[in-house]
Amino acid sequence: MQRILTETISVKEENGHLKKSDDFKNEKFEDNAEKASNEYKWDIKWVNVILLSYIHGAALYSCFHPVEYWSTVAIGWSYSIVTGMGTTVAAHRYFTHRSFKANKYLKFFLIMCQTMSAQEPVLHWARDHRVHHKFTDTDADPYNSRRGFFFSHVGWLMCKKHPEVIRQGKKVDMSDLENDPWLVTQKKYYIPLAFVLNFVVPVYLGILCGESFTTVWNRNLFRYIIILNFVWCVNSVAHIWGMKPYDKNISPTDSRLVGFIALGEGWHNYHHVFPWDYRTGESPNYRYNLSSAFIDFCAWMGWATELKTVPTDIIRKRVLRTGDGSHPYSKEVEEINNNNNNEHPDKLRDTEHFWGFGDKEMNPEDMKYVKVL
Repeated sequence: MQRILTETISVKEENGHLKKSDDFKNEKFEDNAEKASNEYKWDIKWVNVILLSYIHGAALYSCFHPVEYWSTVAIGWSYSIVTGMGTTVAAHRYFTHRSFKANKYLKFFLIMCQTMSAQEPVLHWARDHRVHHKFTDTDADPYNSRRGFFFSHVGWLMCKKHPEVIRQGKKVDMSDLENDPWLVTQKKYYIPLAFVLNFVVPVYLGILCGESFTTVWNRNLFRYIIILNFVWCVNSVAHIWGMKPYDKNISPTDSRLVGFIALGEGWHNYHHVFPWDYRTGESPNYRYNLSSAFIDFCAWMGWATELKTVPTDIIRKRVLRTGDGSHPYSKEVEEINNNNNNEHPDKLRDTEHFWGFGDKEMNPEDMKYVKVL
């Protein structure tokens, strides 16, 4: 069970040993989680099972029909990039982790992109993801990878949430988003807006290009489900296979493949260690992080400001302390050992349980991890 990061001074004595108050919080959470696990029974959401099965089937069916008008392929490709950014840049980096600030025009564009992605309103998406970061791979994690690849990839959408997910979801701080009138409005009208923007508009454009309704409808579902699966790979593939350059003690991994197909979301080990970094990874190569390229462009235009990242020295120290040895900085460990250097590589506490910049558990000492551009 990963420890809850709440440092306090108060201690209690038990069996002659001193215990921190955060240890007691851990025990309390573990007791609640164990009780919830015993009570939990799989409850399949058959409507979701049928819908997801239909979409996958229709997408597969579309693969056996040749493309008649390449203009529809161009439309589908463009829609894929925009809706993908709606998840990676809007829902994830901007709203959930507050890794940068946006002016009202960029904010409106990001909300529209996220709505086009048809992946729940921002308020729901961000709540689940913040809980995921604070309680990774526990019963409170909506896409707990310890339940297997299928569950963390798509199975979590096919059954009702574990009671602990609901309990912790009510406790996680969402005040910054719940008090945003733009997001409240989006949530209110999300279903009709998402249906029109993600299904009606692209299908209509395809028909204008000369495609039949059946062909363009199935092809649009192919585009939609491919993007969903690419996003889901962050929760599944990037929690099972890959390297752990920054922290070998957690499940998230760095995956170049996921980084490419998910527009830069594959550097997941880094992201869980430093969740407020707008880049979600160290690599300066935009080929594997198209989302960062977009944010940097917006910053250059003056639309995005206060981009949060991590000082290089902090990254280096964390790699030396908890990395798996796959990072270039890890070579310095041997040099430190050979020189009998007793300097602690990183005296700051771990921050992988924060949901991002603004988490109430962050204290002034934790701000040493944050660099604002």
